[in-house]
Amino acid sequence: MDIFSIINLLGGLALFLYGMSVMSQGLEKLAGGKLEGILRSMTSNKFKSLLLGLGVTAIIQSSSAVTVMLVGLVNSSIMTLEQSVGVIMGTNIGTTVTAWLLSLVGISSNNIFLKLLKPEAFSPIIALIGVLMMMASKSDKRKDAGSVMLGFAVLMYGMNFMSSSMEPLKDMPEFAKVLTAFNNPVFGILAGILVTAVIQSSSASVGILQALSMTSGLTYGMVIPIIMGQNIGTCVTSVISSIGVSKNAKRVAVVHIAFNIIGTIIFMVAFSIGHYLINFGFINKAVTPVDIAIIHSLFNIFTTVIIFPFAEKLVPISHKFVGGEEDDEMEVFLDKRLLFTPSIAVEEARAKTNEMVEIAFQNFRDAITLSNGYSDELFEKIKSDEKLLDYYEDQLGSFNVSLAKVELSERDSANVSMMLHSITDAERIGDHSLNIAESIYELHDKGLSFSGEARRELDILSAAVSEILTLAGKAILEMDAKTALKVEPLEELIDDIVEHIKANHIARLKNGVCTIELGFILNDILADIERVSDHCSNIAAAEIELKRNNLHMHQFVKNFKDKDNVEFTELYDEFSRKYSI
Repeated sequence: MDIFSIINLLGGLALFLYGMSVMSQGLEKLAGGKLEGILRSMTSNKFKSLLLGLGVTAIIQSSSAVTVMLVGLVNSSIMTLEQSVGVIMGTNIGTTVTAWLLSLVGISSNNIFLKLLKPEAFSPIIALIGVLMMMASKSDKRKDAGSVMLGFAVLMYGMNFMSSSMEPLKDMPEFAKVLTAFNNPVFGILAGILVTAVIQSSSASVGILQALSMTSGLTYGMVIPIIMGQNIGTCVTSVISSIGVSKNAKRVAVVHIAFNIIGTIIFMVAFSIGHYLINFGFINKAVTPVDIAIIHSLFNIFTTVIIFPFAEKLVPISHKFVGGEEDDEMEVFLDKRLLFTPSIAVEEARAKTNEMVEIAFQNFRDAITLSNGYSDELFEKIKSDEKLLDYYEDQLGSFNVSLAKVELSERDSANVSMMLHSITDAERIGDHSLNIAESIYELHDKGLSFSGEARRELDILSAAVSEILTLAGKAILEMDAKTALKVEPLEELIDDIVEHIKANHIARLKNGVCTIELGFILNDILADIERVSDHCSNIAAAEIELKRNNLHMHQFVKNFKDKDNVEFTELYDEFSRKYSI
C-alpha cells in the first residue's frame, strides 16, 4: 500500500462524507414541513416516539443530525426529555439503513442482474439523472430529488474509492498483525469509539469498516466489538451540541450515551455467555459488507428490544448525572441548533409566529372588552402582552434572519419571508391595541363617555374588526388561502365604516352632542382600529402569496382588488349588509 492508496482512501472518505451530506439535505428538503408535523403527532407515547426516531433518521440518513435536533427541541421546550427517549432509541435502528445501502459494494457475481446492483454499474446513471433534474427542472421538489440522487451516487463512488484503496492491505503481513490486536473486544470497542468520534458519523465509520472488510482480513470476533464502539462514538456529536444548553437538553445527551453504553454491556455479556456455552463457530470467519450490515442491524434492534420496556428509567439516570432544577435558567425561545435541520427550524419558527399572531389578536379583543367596562387588571394584561409581543418580534426576527442564511428550499424561503412580514404586523397590532387601551383609560380617568350613537357605531366597527381577526387568524393558523381572500373586501369596508363614523362625529359635534375632547379620543381609537384592520390584511395577503408560491408579497391581492372583479364585489356587499351603520 503506497502513498497513492492513502490519497485514494482520504479522497474516498471525503466523497463519502460529502455525498452523505448532499443526500441527507436533499431528503430533508423533500420531506419539508412533514417532518415537523410527524414530530408533533408522534411523541404522545414511547412506541410512536420510537417509530418517529426510526423514520426521521431513515429519511435524513443521519442519527447525529436527529440527536442534535432533539437537543435543540428540548432546549427550546418544544419537546420534553421523556419524549426524546423513544426517539433516541429509534435513531439507532434508523441509522442501520445506510449500512444496507453500502453493503451493495460487496456484491460479487457473474450474473448480469446482480452485477446491475453493484454501485459502479448504476451510480453513473443515477448521477446523470440527478444532474439533469437539478439543471433542467423548474420544480423545487424535482431539484431536491436530483440532489438526493447525485448525493447517493457520490457517496457510492466514495465507498468504491475507499474499498479499492484498501485492496493492497490483504497482501500485507504487517496489516494482519495489526488486526490481531482487535481480537481483544476492549480494543475493538475503543477503536470504534475513537474513529466515530473523530469523523462524527457512525454511518461513515461503518462504511469504512465495510470497505476494510473487503480485504477479507476482518472476522466476526473483530467486527462485533468495533460496531458497538461505533454506536457509543456517535454520541460525541450530541455531547458537543449540549454545551451551553439547559440542564434538560444536556440530559438528552446523557440519555443517548447511557442507552448505547448499557446496550453494549448487555449485548457483550449475552454474546460472551452464548459463546461460552455454545462456542460460536463463526467467530473466526471473515465478514463481508453485507455481514456488517446484518450485525449492525441485529445489535441495534437487540439493544432496543431489551431496553425499551425500561426506557423511562433512563430519565432518572440522566438526572443523576445532570442535577439541579430548571427554574433558575432562562428559557430558550428557539434554539439555534434547530438550524442543522432547516425544515424543522422553519416549521418551529412558523409555530412560534402563529403563537405571536394569536397573542396579538387576543390583545386587540381584550382592548375592545376594556371599552365595554374598564378594568385595571385587564389594562395591565394588555400592557404585559404588548411587551411579550416585542420579545417575540425580537427573537423571531433574529431566528428568521439566521434561517435566511441557511440553504433552504424555495418553499421554505417563501415561508421565512412570510414570517418576517407577519411578525412585524403582529407586533404593530399589539401596539395599536395598547393605544386603544390607553385611550379607554383616558376616558375612565377623566370620567368621560361617548354618546349612545357613537357607542353603537363603535360596537358595529368592533364586530367587523373581530371578524377580520377571525378570518386572518384562520388564514395563517390553518394556512387557508381561500379564507384569506375574504379579508381584503372586509378591510375595505372597515375603512369605509371609519370614514362614516368620522363624518357622523362631525355632525354630532356641530349639533353639540359631542365635545372636541371626546372627538380627539374617538379619532385616536378609529385610527388604531383602522391600522389593525390593515395589518390583518397584510397577514392574509402574505399567506395568499405563500400558497401561490409568489415571493412578490401582496401582488395578487392588489390585482384582486384593483380588477374590481365580481368575487371581490360580492364579498364587499355581503359584509356591508352585515355591518351597516
